[in-house]
Amino acid sequence: MTDYSKAIFKISTSSGSGTAFYLSDRDIFVTNFHVVAGENQVAIQDSDKNRILGYVIFVNLELDIAFLRAKSKLVDVPNIGLFADIDLKSLQKIYVHGYPFGMPYTITKGVISAPNQLINGRHFIQTDAAVNPGNSGGPMLNAKGQLIAVTTSKLNQADNVGFGIPVKALVDQIEDFSPDDPFQFHVKCDSCSLLITEPTEFCPQCGHDINPVVFENYDLSLFAQFVEDALQLMGLNPILARAGKDYWEFYQGSALIRIFVFKQDYLVATSPLNRLPKGPLDDLLAYILNKDQPNKPYTLGIADNHIYLSYRVHLSDIFSPKSELIKEELSRLPQKADDLDTFFVREFQCDFAIESKDDIEDGLVYDSVFVG
Repeated sequence: MTDYSKAIFKISTSSGSGTAFYLSDRDIFVTNFHVVAGENQVAIQDSDKNRILGYVIFVNLELDIAFLRAKSKLVDVPNIGLFADIDLKSLQKIYVHGYPFGMPYTITKGVISAPNQLINGRHFIQTDAAVNPGNSGGPMLNAKGQLIAVTTSKLNQADNVGFGIPVKALVDQIEDFSPDDPFQFHVKCDSCSLLITEPTEFCPQCGHDINPVVFENYDLSLFAQFVEDALQLMGLNPILARAGKDYWEFYQGSALIRIFVFKQDYLVATSPLNRLPKGPLDDLLAYILNKDQPNKPYTLGIADNHIYLSYRVHLSDIFSPKSELIKEELSRLPQKADDLDTFFVREFQCDFAIESKDDIEDGLVYDSVFVG
């Protein structure tokens, strides 16, 4: 089978993650509505962990389909075959592509259990392939790389039962979508197919009920807004760092940065810098344990044979007179991490952490993640 990893992407939002796939001839990313619900813009991440900004341009709540578009058309992306009349049979092999549980790109294999399963008045492809949270919005392909369905869900408490939206239903949505503004948000009326751009409770053409949830944007918590203000101080678009509820993850140069709530009481920012070298560690440990080290207010520590740089404050402090100082210190941690991982390689012969991006050319991460 052709390597389709370059056409399949992880979607990250302030509430979770899912999967999308790119159709180069249409210049759109396809995913589920429930993956991007409450968001106008999301982070689109490729298999090399580079991120770009995606704009939500089309949703069909009833079908659970959404289209995204980036500012620049992607090139050198494998073509996923899109045929509305594809022949499907029970026991036909199927390959589910995606990012389950937010993990790296994965393919799981199975068969079609039922090619025309009727659930709540709609037909779905049923498969025994492993479908997990995070797979939603990804493609189910056959061995020829042709789209069979868009992965949408699995039955709770049921193993080996997953469902996909048939390719014909997706093709119908694509054919009905021809907007004047390629980046405007559109809601499709499931009754008359009108594309609606303004919030409304009823379709202005046919009167069909429009669920107001499709126009809602999720509000950030005060904590999340504080963190994202700090990210903006770095010149970072916070949307591109979102990795779930109260969780952010991004690269500064080679260093991976994670920011999250710990035990519901602490704001923590941490970065896995380096793996411990083989051989004597006396000098390295002396540096890490030095109480007068020049890395304050950040802390160096060791866990699982890795060196970490961390910063921790109590949540109550971010709403105290210390707020601006904490925001400034948080904004300076990524550059400190990027400097230190190189320092440990040079001075103590450490290897970069397994999560690092040391093999990526200087500046590439900035092009894909940072503003400008």
